[in-house]
Amino acid sequence: MAEARIYQPAKTAMQSGRAGTRGWVLEFTPREAKRHDPLMGWISSGDTRQQLRLRFATREEAEAHATRLGLSFDVLPSHQRVIRPKAYADNFRYDRVRG
Repeated sequence: MAEARIYQPAKTAMQSGRAGTRGWVLEFTPREAKRHDPLMGWISSGDTRQQLRLRFATREEAEAHATRLGLSFDVLPSHQRVIRPKAYADNFRYDRVRG
């Protein structure tokens, strides 16, 4: 099992632009399961590395950092955005398929 994963973050639903999605993130995988605190009702863990998220400009920088720390890592493929050009006039075409 890998100790870290490297991926390119997707844009959140609250964003209209693509800010913060061009870089790469190195995130540590959890070493222990989260547990329920019966007194407060919170979910907690003793693994503080879960809170750490390192950002890099390129994938190579993230891989080099993980290698320098001696971590085994998985690189998740980045999802490319597919842009389908649309025009408002296409809503009124005669050959449009109606469903």
